Amino acid sequence: MAAPVPPGAYRPNNNQQNSGGPPNFVPGSQGNPNSLAANMQNLNINRPPPPMPGSGPRPSPPFGQSPQSFPQQQQQQQPRPSPMARPGPPPPAAMARPGGPPQVSQPGGFPPVGRPVAPPSNQPPFGGRPSTGPLVGGGSSFPQPGGFPASGPPGGVPSGPPSGARPIGFGSPPPMGPGMSMPPPSGMPGGPLSNGPPPSGMHGGHLSNGPPPSGMPGGTLSNGPPPPMMGPGAFPRGSQFTSGPMMAPPPPYGQPPNAGPFTGNSPLSSPPAHSIPAPTNFPGVPYGRPPMPGGFPYGAPPQQLPSAPGTPGSIYGMGPMQNQSMTSVSSPSKIDLNQIPRPGSSSSPIVYETRVENKANPPPPTTVDYITRDTGNSSPRYMRCTINQIPCTVDLLSTSGMQLALIVQPMALSHPSEEPIQVVDFGESGPVRCSRCKGYVNPFMKFIDQGRKFICNLCGYTDETPRDYQCNLGPDGRRRDADERPELCRGTVDFVATKEYMVRDPMPAVYFFLIDVSMNAIQTGATAAACSAIQQVLSDLPEGPRTFVGIATFDSTIHFYNLKRALQQPLMLIVPDVQDVYTPLETDVIVQLSECRQHLEILLESIPTMFQESKSPESAFGAAVKAAFLAMKSTGGKLMVFQSVLPSVGIGALSSREADGRANASAGEKEAHKLLQPADKTLRTMAIEFAEYQVCVDLFITTQAYVDMASISEIPRTTGGQVYCYYPFSALSDPPKLYNDLRWNITRPQGFEAVMRVRCSQGIQVQEYSGNFCKRIPTDIDLPAIDCDKAIMVTLKHDDKLQDGAECGFQCALLYTTISGERRIRVLNLSIPCTNMLSNLFRSADLDSQFACMLKQAANEIPSKALPLVKEQATNDCITILHSYRKFCATVTSTGQLILPEALKLLPLYTLALTKGVGLRMDGRIDDRSFWINHVSSLSTPLAIPLVYPRMIAVHDLDANDNEENVVPCSIPLQSEHLSDEGVYFLENGEDGLIYIGESVNSDILQKLFNVRSAAELPSQYVLQKYDNQLSKKFNDVVNEIRRQRSSYLRIKLCKKGDPAGNMLFQSYMVEDRGSGGASYVDFLVSVHRQIQHKLN
Repeated sequence: MAAPVPPGAYRPNNNQQNSGGPPNFVPGSQGNPNSLAANMQNLNINRPPPPMPGSGPRPSPPFGQSPQSFPQQQQQQQPRPSPMARPGPPPPAAMARPGGPPQVSQPGGFPPVGRPVAPPSNQPPFGGRPSTGPLVGGGSSFPQPGGFPASGPPGGVPSGPPSGARPIGFGSPPPMGPGMSMPPPSGMPGGPLSNGPPPSGMHGGHLSNGPPPSGMPGGTLSNGPPPPMMGPGAFPRGSQFTSGPMMAPPPPYGQPPNAGPFTGNSPLSSPPAHSIPAPTNFPGVPYGRPPMPGGFPYGAPPQQLPSAPGTPGSIYGMGPMQNQSMTSVSSPSKIDLNQIPRPGSSSSPIVYETRVENKANPPPPTTVDYITRDTGNSSPRYMRCTINQIPCTVDLLSTSGMQLALIVQPMALSHPSEEPIQVVDFGESGPVRCSRCKGYVNPFMKFIDQGRKFICNLCGYTDETPRDYQCNLGPDGRRRDADERPELCRGTVDFVATKEYMVRDPMPAVYFFLIDVSMNAIQTGATAAACSAIQQVLSDLPEGPRTFVGIATFDSTIHFYNLKRALQQPLMLIVPDVQDVYTPLETDVIVQLSECRQHLEILLESIPTMFQESKSPESAFGAAVKAAFLAMKSTGGKLMVFQSVLPSVGIGALSSREADGRANASAGEKEAHKLLQPADKTLRTMAIEFAEYQVCVDLFITTQAYVDMASISEIPRTTGGQVYCYYPFSALSDPPKLYNDLRWNITRPQGFEAVMRVRCSQGIQVQEYSGNFCKRIPTDIDLPAIDCDKAIMVTLKHDDKLQDGAECGFQCALLYTTISGERRIRVLNLSIPCTNMLSNLFRSADLDSQFACMLKQAANEIPSKALPLVKEQATNDCITILHSYRKFCATVTSTGQLILPEALKLLPLYTLALTKGVGLRMDGRIDDRSFWINHVSSLSTPLAIPLVYPRMIAVHDLDANDNEENVVPCSIPLQSEHLSDEGVYFLENGEDGLIYIGESVNSDILQKLFNVRSAAELPSQYVLQKYDNQLSKKFNDVVNEIRRQRSSYLRIKLCKKGDPAGNMLFQSYMVEDRGSGGASYVDFLVSVHRQIQHKLN
């Protein structure tokens, strides 16, 4: 019998690198990340659209598999990466120092994160995406899946997502400018990797303590803010319109939150900053990282962070200092346009510690490129709170007008310089948990009685410590081994789940493709594009015997295909009954990929021609999805549906509601919102059944007409899937995006058959979850799949009074199956102080998550309320917050001044942008609004602001930015007066990229960028090309960098000023202008100020 394993220790049989990996592990599938870097020169993201099936060469080896010329021995010597890292060789798994407990190890069997090989011929992919190993599971038939073990409430959380890295197309941004000056609070998010977008600064007025940075016109607003948290009795000041810049610099990030009252203009000292390239052992933590090969893992080495305060930038969450001047804003003519709040630019990356001096450290904005050091609280990439101090009473929260909620993104990608999430194995007994609330052991549980007991930080229960987990306490009351156990010193940790967390063997990797072959889909090229994309991602599917695939097509009937190797060619099996569907030859419809790859490739090449003469305009979408589900019911898996026309026959048939929708919406009809609700409950009922059997549905809508998005999107939204929309679909420009979206969907880090629960300290409880999931019991949410791009909003409420000065704890537990078939529990912990002071709430407000909640709440209300009421509600929420601050926190007595809390100074701008956005625009298409609602539902915090307030840059000036360290230059305010007729501009919101061409652009610029002499020669359907000149190369670099940051292959559209449709589209994003969508930014500020005055009087 094997020797017993100490609890919490690393188990030898969990080291898949030594033991050969899971049953489906293929030793040769782990590539050499350093060797692959040599192929980077072959990447060219912007290429012509891909060839249709049969017209091009076979795809290159998948990411994570090196070319055949690489010796296998060399591959196996490479260090394994973090399962959640971005491109570049991340630091190897942390090593325990001598004398510590058994080492905690990264899971084996994950392919190393390296640079991808060249993409498939004639494809413009993001770059190589992470290779994912096949799942491991039991037999072909499983009982109905369940969640947590019956012994306790479901709260266990699976460990981190499958190994993988953000594709090279999503590579991290280059280091920012020199120094450590911080950007203003919510700069335009750059959509960074791993959930923290590097900001792109914007011209115009900014808020800072010193003069405007180079290249930023306009005056400054207010004095620089004090440190993150002031002591009791200190009131914050608000941002006010000032006549000149103030010069006193505030402290940088890293300032302890208990900095005490702010007095005068003296900046507080801050702990020394850290150098990014060589992260070493964290203070008090034995799991240091050895130096990374090749230096900084992505891009050029960053600037060294200063070791002294130097010239720190602004702190977010604090009001300005006392010596400030103010300007009346009673009318627009009295406002200096260069002094109103706008997003600012960012500087160098910073090192952010989650706790400083054992106190919670407010997180940096998502627009800052930061490297997290987990010192007790979970990284803000995984979990953010809307307020970084919890109000002690519900009355205090109500007075503030702010939302108390968590934005949880448990699978978010980490920065490559961050410490990998540790995997802890407690053996047969499983992780230590509280007997009452079932919370997991974490750094905030207090051990007493010489370690024999512990007090749960969530419910306060005193519990017995398991005998084999006991340890003596030190003089400080902490366990002597606390710094040697990740679960006691890290905010994020992965536990290996025991058998009690499983009701069946982990599910295999099943991928089922369902393709629309109706007449419209064939004629528009959508069918050919779908077949081409599927054919090229086959090489990216996990290798091994546990990877299964299936394929079916549909029009007015359903066609399955027998892919057995014994057959000379695939055999079509037709299901004509679309009312009472079934699956023929179930065991032959879904087959091991290794057995049918050749047949599958032949079939994908022949499908477009096979149905070329199809005259069936009908679509049996609902029946086809139900039939595919029946084939997958015993195993679960991912169902990817390519849909082109409105479902018109069979189960879930729909009728067109678009004409009525347009008329009602334009007329302001109160009932128009009902068109954004599902037509009936049929598809919703089907989706709940899909989720019950762990089938996740992703929907790729390649259409040129109305498809009733509100109804068909119910399926992916309920099953944890995603909707991709390509309207109007173009066979010329959209196949590259379709291919890249499909490939990232398959290869991004993700988990399956997941269950999530959030636990809170006494006095706070979860009110509601919001996102893409299925909820069958009040406390848990079911997620057939969850990936690194999905976020869940968790709204909170008080059920008791909290103690001032105490800390309130939150714990998110996610139980799921990794891509390699391992059952894990990922636990995220956050402990933040409670306060009785309203001023502390405004000082510690988090603008990014506050606005993300406002955005998600507006999206949830659109289907049930008239648009004017939703817009009014969003505006009133903003006014309520600012009025509360003005009434209770601002010391200025004059009502003629608009005073904004420093942490929320950009809230009016983003609120205005929200009311003018696609979701709330009165003249929008019903399907566009439905897609927007679905997209926002699972949107992550870093992408919330860019969606409504896009980034715009001047393309014609790129040649003048030779000295800038950032690939993406500073942004421009979204205002028409910043547009020149001689200029070319690029605007992106994370989904679309618009190229705006002025009327009088120099022909040399047009020649360099587009290879034409005049704008009239440009085609209506444009594909970005790279030409042999500096300007074109820089523009391609900018677009590719933004695609990396946003995790999205932007659809590029041309908007010429002389073209009415294109010009109108582009102008609709100029949210600071006055137009049919609403007031100008200045007018909106005046209106907000007047309503605040009215409330005060």
